Amino acid sequence: MSIPVEVVGVRIEMPSNQPIVLLKEVDGIRYLPIWVGAVEASAIAFAQQGLVPTRPLTHDLFTSALHILNAKVERVEITDLIDGVFYSELHLEGAITISARPSDAIALALRAGAPISAAESLFSKAGIEIPDQSEDEVEKFREFLDQINPEDFAS
Repeated sequence: MSIPVEVVGVRIEMPSNQPIVLLKEVDGIRYLPIWVGAVEASAIAFAQQGLVPTRPLTHDLFTSALHILNAKVERVEITDLIDGVFYSELHLEGAITISARPSDAIALALRAGAPISAAESLFSKAGIEIPDQSEDEVEKFREFLDQINPEDFAS
């Protein structure tokens, strides 16, 4: 089963300064933190903020190529977590599925306006519940992010 998620944003995990993209289930209280590279974090943040670089980033180039080829990203699914590494798929029109890093898939989905979902099993493996969006809870979550590492999710 796949759960619709939204991109909350990109955060920096301290003290390692590792970027994390934070996904939240649309109709729930669970969050899914995914460690990403700095370039991908920038690409996701740019797309979220509607910023257009003077020269296209790789994700912009790929989006343009898909458009020229009349291909459309229908959806993105974050599918698995194996040995601390997240996996995802791009689903294109015509039942075409392409394996992709979640950071790349998310950056493309944001540019294409495509929905993003995550496998239910991922929330069991790596999800975090935040039942109330109060400032206290958000601060607790930030403290949690400051104390975790990608290795914490290794199987």
